[in-house]
Amino acid sequence: MRLVIQRVNKAAVKVDGNIVSEIGKGFLILFGAGRDDDGSEIDWLAKKTVDLRIFSDKNGKMNLSLKDVDGEILLVSQFTLLADCRRGKRPDFNRAAKPESAKKYYREFAAALEKHGIKPKTGIFGADMKVFLENDGPVTIILEKEKKKK
Repeated sequence: MRLVIQRVNKAAVKVDGNIVSEIGKGFLILFGAGRDDDGSEIDWLAKKTVDLRIFSDKNGKMNLSLKDVDGEILLVSQFTLLADCRRGKRPDFNRAAKPESAKKYYREFAAALEKHGIKPKTGIFGADMKVFLENDGPVTIILEKEKKKK
């Protein structure tokens, strides 16, 4: 699984011209599940996300977590995070999970975030979404858990 976490002042998702979710200060998280994912990293990713200290304290140091600033999460599914662009000119999406698995992991990740104290707002899985954000910083973090070699 791959997460792109953007620290935002605000973010929203529109589907068919209508806002389906929006947040104020917090994280916009783009979530991609891979074909080889088995879900074992979900809890680790959720806890790491909630505990990331990437908000500035009174001294301007990135020292505060999402909980420390009463932040929110907007979680958006994005299979294109697993694109392989090493060959040719068109991205290869074969490393992305099949939609059924990806949707299951997306829901499990949302539930794990809630278990760790932050109930996310979400986009609509598989929909053509328009995402709006005001990136704060900008601060953007890519988060993955390294898989153990078999």
